[in-house]
Amino acid sequence: MNTKTIGLTGASVGVIYGYDLSIIAGAQLFITRDFGLTTGQQELLTTMVVIGQIVGALGAGVLANRIGRQKSVVLILVSYAIFALLDAFSMSLPMLLVARLLLGMTIGVMVVVVPVYIAESAPTAVRGALLTTYQLAIVSGLIVGYLTGYALAETHSWRWMFGLAAVPAVLLLPLVIRLPDTARWYLLKGRIDDARATLLRVEPAANAEEELAEIRRAVGEGSPGFKGGLKEMLRPPYLRATLFVVTLGFLLQITGINAIIYYSPRIFEAMGFTGNFALLGLPALVQVAGLAAVGAALTLVDRIGRRPILLCGIAMMIVADALLMLVFARGVGGAVLGFAGIVLFIFGYTMGFGSLGWVYASESFPTRLRSIGSSTMLTSNLVANAIVAAVFLTMLHSLGGAGAFAVFGLLAVIAFGVVYRYAPETKGRQLEDIRHFWENGGKWL
Repeated sequence: MNTKTIGLTGASVGVIYGYDLSIIAGAQLFITRDFGLTTGQQELLTTMVVIGQIVGALGAGVLANRIGRQKSVVLILVSYAIFALLDAFSMSLPMLLVARLLLGMTIGVMVVVVPVYIAESAPTAVRGALLTTYQLAIVSGLIVGYLTGYALAETHSWRWMFGLAAVPAVLLLPLVIRLPDTARWYLLKGRIDDARATLLRVEPAANAEEELAEIRRAVGEGSPGFKGGLKEMLRPPYLRATLFVVTLGFLLQITGINAIIYYSPRIFEAMGFTGNFALLGLPALVQVAGLAAVGAALTLVDRIGRRPILLCGIAMMIVADALLMLVFARGVGGAVLGFAGIVLFIFGYTMGFGSLGWVYASESFPTRLRSIGSSTMLTSNLVANAIVAAVFLTMLHSLGGAGAFAVFGLLAVIAFGVVYRYAPETKGRQLEDIRHFWENGGKWL
């Protein structure tokens, strides 16, 4: 089993995350009718899974360091399958809210652990590509979720929409059980023989002793008494890295991506689209642009670097927000131009933030802090996600589409400035060397 196989298998777990993100858009239409939900209750249903993700993200770093990256992924898949079925069999809104909370906790652990596992398993030359493949799996899951919602729309089968989420988790479980843990985690636990065996298993031609020495040195460095903890992340030199990933994580979500993912049927309806295909089929077509964007990022990330792709993607989001403002404010171009604006936003976000945000989360910290650093970034990300999920429908009703996308456009401009000023270029650098950027005051020497 080579490194690419391990990375691709780990990345495939992203399918269930993408499916859960999009299936709520279709399921909510019919849950609303069955349970007679108000606007506030619809927002609460969407937000509950995000609250669960925050809880899961807060504990994910500790869990991954304690039981290992691979065992954490196995636990994720088992828990996800169980809670997806609990979703499907919920008989009341309170029961459904609890099920969504538990499912969210599982996803929160997933989004921290999987990128860390991939980053620590991948050689430098393809690390960015394998981490971007995780986003490819998420977008594929998004498309499957929207298409499943469309296929089941005629029968209003929201229980099947939720229950089918258990299928990919069950199918992936036998593959993930066979994966090794990472050499870096074994060294973190002092298991040198296991670390050596893992390096040789995934990369037989590697100079195992040289790599072990470099990883051991990086793992062994750090402030005594603070290894692997938040206190070290809040002290120089990693305070700068912590502030960067927390800000980046917040900007990933507050710029509006999940307003479109969660509520795309409502947005298309506001543009004048009608019918199940328009409300659930069109979002799936939009995500095809997302697949193309991931393909572009996958091809370019280890060639031209992280920063140019990320900045280009954010610039596309800004243009898309401006276009959507015109569509909603003046009716310019109508539904067709509005659809084009959504496609452009999804392409820009997926190529930039969606594909590369988690690359930075996994590359910015040394081994002893990596899972906790990713957990911290995700927590910030999910706080912004919860804000968007909780207020977007209200914002759409009170400000209109033009006002809502004006807010997102302004936030995207801020995001562009932050990335331009503070994001490091990590292309071609060993994970253990990236710490020098933060140690040197945010610059390469």
